[in-house]
Amino acid sequence: MKKIILFLSVALFSFSIEAQVKTPQPSPTSKIEQVIGLTDVTVAYARPSMRGRTIFGDLVPYDKLWRTGANKNTTITFSDDVKIEGKEVKKGTYAIFTKPGKENWEVLFYTDANNWGTPQKWDDSKVAAKVTVKATTIPINVETFTIMFSDFTMDSAILSLLWSNVEAAVKIEVPAKKMAMASIEKAMAGPSAQDHYQAAVFYKDIEDYAKAKEHIDKAISLRKEPAFWYHRQQSLIYAKSGDKDGAIKAAKTSLSLAEKAGNTDYVKLNKDSLAEWGAK
Repeated sequence: MKKIILFLSVALFSFSIEAQVKTPQPSPTSKIEQVIGLTDVTVAYARPSMRGRTIFGDLVPYDKLWRTGANKNTTITFSDDVKIEGKEVKKGTYAIFTKPGKENWEVLFYTDANNWGTPQKWDDSKVAAKVTVKATTIPINVETFTIMFSDFTMDSAILSLLWSNVEAAVKIEVPAKKMAMASIEKAMAGPSAQDHYQAAVFYKDIEDYAKAKEHIDKAISLRKEPAFWYHRQQSLIYAKSGDKDGAIKAAKTSLSLAEKAGNTDYVKLNKDSLAEWGAK
């Protein structure tokens, strides 16, 4: 009997969890993923509607801090450093807070992005950027609060905040030209030392030691500072390819570099290999 009662209790509890009521949210959430230039920008926010209410100067008071949406505060994430209205902002996630005014809006990018609404205690040191933009009257009523991107160029876009008959537009600039030129220069320079190193390890793993040897030698020749792990791989590849003298020479180099770096693991690995290969 006790087992039956326990089973029924668990079943009823499980049913109560599964039977939770779900209803449409008055301020549905939205997520925008946008590429500007070569930078990924993501906005997450909740979207309240007018529903016959007067918005600015009433529901949203003038010159008071607003969460810029509803529910959890609105956030924006940048994959690279950007400029917002000319002010430099590091890559990362920020809460967007605003102070709507009759003629201008203050838009604030706040480093603490985990608040529900506005922070209980405001901290000016957490303001990554504060910009002032014009509040523009638009010829239509936007029923539901909307954030959108527009006016794209190679390295900029406009972030617009729209609700009722008001738009506040913020210019975001990204380092697209700089990133593109760096990408072109890297491609024109050919594979890096690390590219050759990874190729060497791959070919060693699939037992194509001729190609592994070619790539590890190139990796070492391209590296500006010698690395004990590069020479360790070189010793293993040479040993597998039957070049014992080359393997011993590479292992001795790796051992010396590892000792200078204080890496005891690689010191032991190289000593063990040198002993195995009969080094003098």
